[in-house]
Amino acid sequence: MSFPFFGVSDIPEQMLILGVETSCDDTAIAVVEAGKSRNKPHFRVLSNIISGQVDTHAAFGGVVPTLAARDHAKNFAPVLMQALEEAKTAIEGIDLIGVTTHPGLMPSLVVGVHATRAVAWKTKKPILGIDHLEGHLAANLLDEEAPKVQFPAIALIVSGGHTQLVMMRSFLDYDVIGQTRDDAAGEAFDKVAKLIGLPFPGGPPISAEAAKPSDINLELNLPRPMANKEGYDFSFSGLKTAVLYAVRDRYGTTEDPKIPEEERAALCADFQQAVVDVLVKKTVNAAWEYEAKTVMLGGGVAANTELRRQLGEALAAQEHPPTYLLPPKGLSVDNGAMIAAAAYLRWGAMSDEEHAQASWQNVAVRV
Repeated sequence: MSFPFFGVSDIPEQMLILGVETSCDDTAIAVVEAGKSRNKPHFRVLSNIISGQVDTHAAFGGVVPTLAARDHAKNFAPVLMQALEEAKTAIEGIDLIGVTTHPGLMPSLVVGVHATRAVAWKTKKPILGIDHLEGHLAANLLDEEAPKVQFPAIALIVSGGHTQLVMMRSFLDYDVIGQTRDDAAGEAFDKVAKLIGLPFPGGPPISAEAAKPSDINLELNLPRPMANKEGYDFSFSGLKTAVLYAVRDRYGTTEDPKIPEEERAALCADFQQAVVDVLVKKTVNAAWEYEAKTVMLGGGVAANTELRRQLGEALAAQEHPPTYLLPPKGLSVDNGAMIAAAAYLRWGAMSDEEHAQASWQNVAVRV
């Protein structure tokens, strides 16, 4: 049975897939049962283990690639064993392996890819290299209750390393129509959090602070970079700098500024709203221009409550509202389940000859 709707020619009836993701600082491995149901791919996450490295990188206010690679090497085997145990399967029961090969931090990718290739070599299992971007797109399919995707679609991928708008003609036929020219949105959250004394990663604590009640108006007048410029590229470096200058001018220093609690909440709310305004406006404009029938979110920042809510409201206010898909919050961050789902769809698009070539010898980190 074919699924041209998803841009794949033939999806196998059922497979058990191991997904491995090490593009940044999380060692993430999952086992996903994949099959066909009601004319669309159907997934059941049997295990989804993530070993984070927040304690390793917190002191630096960002991810240190060499330290991330060291921890991946230490964590890979325990995470793999835990994922298989929780899924109640042995490695021999796996039908397909997917591993992130690009984009990401090179040292992290090298460790994850070579460890996964070793597993595929030892077990003689087919293995596919997966684009991290496709993983975040596939995360929207992991919610069993999600409505059917209709194309064309617009996807907003927002994380610590990526801010991209993607126009999708089908799941495997897409173009990046806009991306950040400097800092990603998640990176801006991290840097602002460090500036005002909040822990790394910066997204969750800034969101929590912004949600606190505050009657204070700091009148920061933060910019909405590139919001009114033609096209779909982003830039968050200037916004980050504007917050730095505002902190310096108001508190006299950028080195451990003493910010009252209510003012910190107001500052976080102002900054978060500036980011959300830009992301929402660009996404809605792209959905209108490309007559999108579906809009999807992906990436770690997709867990941000205000972004999820305000984008949904803006889309619902359109004359012809598109279907709005959100990944489960727990699957917005980097995870192995999304890589497994993307591998399943890739496998369905391949010929028998390509299936035969899906060995450890043909998978490598891509730059």
